[in-house]
Amino acid sequence: MTERATDEARVIPLRPPAGRPGTGTPPAREPLWRDLVGDALRRERQAQERTLKDVADAARISMPYLSEVERGRKEASSEVLAAAAHALGLTLSDLLTRVQGDLARRPARGRTANRTPHGGLCLAA
Repeated sequence: MTERATDEARVIPLRPPAGRPGTGTPPAREPLWRDLVGDALRRERQAQERTLKDVADAARISMPYLSEVERGRKEASSEVLAAAAHALGLTLSDLLTRVQGDLARRPARGRTANRTPHGGLCLAA
């Protein structure tokens, strides 16, 4: 018996679909932390009418990297997030509070009742 190798790459999803089989509803997509953090940074920067270059220089990080963080393409370290937050006049706690608020305001699509004692806020190191 011979096996033929193909030149096609096999795609393995990182997350299994979260929808309910047979209901026709699309899978509920849980927001990624990096997307929420990037959105919060970008909103604050734009509210202050500052450029990427200005904030990146103040934070001492590269402008392309800050752009990637804002677009949710990079998972920034806590040091980078703190530097970006401080460049915008925020503390890391301020930034995380905004992100938590954004997450809490998302529609409860497919979510079950809140069973955590901290109102759904859980951070991991």
